[in-house]
Parts: sequence; C-alpha cells; structure tokens
Amino acid sequence: MPELQKETYGFDDLLGVMAGLRAPGGCPWDAEQTLDSLRRYILEEAHELTEAIEDGDAPHICEECGDVLLQVVFIATIAKEQGLFDIGDILSGICRKLITRHPHVFGDVSVENASEVGRNWERIKASERAVRESDASAMAGIPRSLPALLRAYRIQERAAKKGFDWQPGELKPVREKVLEELGELRTEVEGGDGESSREELGDLFFALVNLSRHMGVNPEQALHDANAKFDARFRLVEARAQEDGLDMEKMPLEELDALWVKAKERLKGFNNKGGN
Repeated sequence: MPELQKETYGFDDLLGVMAGLRAPGGCPWDAEQTLDSLRRYILEEAHELTEAIEDGDAPHICEECGDVLLQVVFIATIAKEQGLFDIGDILSGICRKLITRHPHVFGDVSVENASEVGRNWERIKASERAVRESDASAMAGIPRSLPALLRAYRIQERAAKKGFDWQPGELKPVREKVLEELGELRTEVEGGDGESSREELGDLFFALVNLSRHMGVNPEQALHDANAKFDARFRLVEARAQEDGLDMEKMPLEELDALWVKAKERLKGFNNKGGN
C-alpha cells in the first residue's frame, strides 16, 4: 500500500491504491466489480472528460483524466487477478503500437502531410488485423458501441478509402441522395408501414451523415451543438413563462412559439453560429 499522506503521488501509487481496494479487507464495492460491470463507467468517464474539455475547465479536465486513467488501472488489476494481462502488458502494447504506426517518426518512411499519415495509419492497422483475426474487411475494428452517428461516419470513411464514395467536393449527388431517402421515408410514412418507415428513417440519417462528411463536418459534434443550442433556448422559454406566471403545458403552441422566437433572437450567434 502507498503512503496515505503524500505531497504528490505517482503511477505506482495508483496501482497500489487499486490493489488495496481489491484486496481482502478492502472496499466491498471495488472488490465485486468485473470487466463487464466496468463498461458503463468507462463510457461515462469518457463523456465527462469530453465535456470538461468542451468547457475549457483545466482543473476539471485534470480530474476527469484521472477518472479515465482509473478505469484503465481498474481493468488491468482485474485482468491481472485473472491471469489475462497486467498494466505492463498494456504499456508495452501501446508503446509498440505507436512506434509501429509512426514509421515516419521512428523509421525511414517519408510523408508529406497529415493526410498521408492517416492513410499509412489505416494500412498498418489493416495489416495488424489481418495477422490478429480472420475478419479482413475494411469495416473490421469499428466499435459497435460507438454512438450511431459517429459509427456511420467511421463506416463511410472506411468505405471511401476503398474507393466506394463520391469524389471529394461533389456535394450535388450527396444532397440528391438525402432528398431521395427523404422521399422514400415520406412514402412509407404516408403508407402507414411502421417497420419500413423506421428503416427508411435510418437510411435518411445515414445519408445525412454522408453529407456532413463531404462537407467536412463531424455529425456527432454538429448534433451535439444543436442539442446545446436547443437546451439553451428552451431554458429561456421556461424562464420567460415562469416570469409571466404562465403554465407552459396549458399554453397554445402559437404562444410557445412566440417565446421561442424571442429566445432565438436573444441567443443569436449561440456557439458562434446564427440561429435556426
């Protein structure tokens, strides 16, 4: 166990703390965790770190980095107990991977720009997958747990690297595909086919992600910004209704919309953009 009161702690101290938590007589909650039970916390901590970075709050970023690191150490500790691997294997693996995937830094490969680095990175990853597993598809390795918009984006990137894509800068056919999918969705909705409507809605989302990619926009970030914008405007509508002694649930939609327009005007330029 590390010293309980120190001015600063190191990586070995963190390993010692986690080992103590998992040891007999340690923390009952920590002791009963499994690799499977940690999955939700890994995702939650990653999202909290992302939010801290977005807020530009350095102390909070530092704290959340620690929480993410804790999850890695937690996993390594459980895996070591089960004889699977340990933190040394993790550190060796990531160092080896970084060196192998950066031959322009640690080898004799020359690159012109970041795009070329990205292409080399994907080629090296594909070679590694071919050795490690039987799935040689360009789609291999894209996590199923990614948010759906981001996963669609990654899938389309991989397909594009294989030439299955419109030419860069050709937005017209991409926009036309969006309109085509919108038309198919309208047909199914008007026909009352719920299952087909759901499928066509998914196709429309996928086409919109493709449009965002060709526009150079990350769809996950775009929707994130739209969510934040709606949240800020809606809070203003709530505040205004409360100030006027109004019950939003009993107000006609026209009156709510009037408050919404005022909120849009007040927050014009939210996220450095114009309102919708």
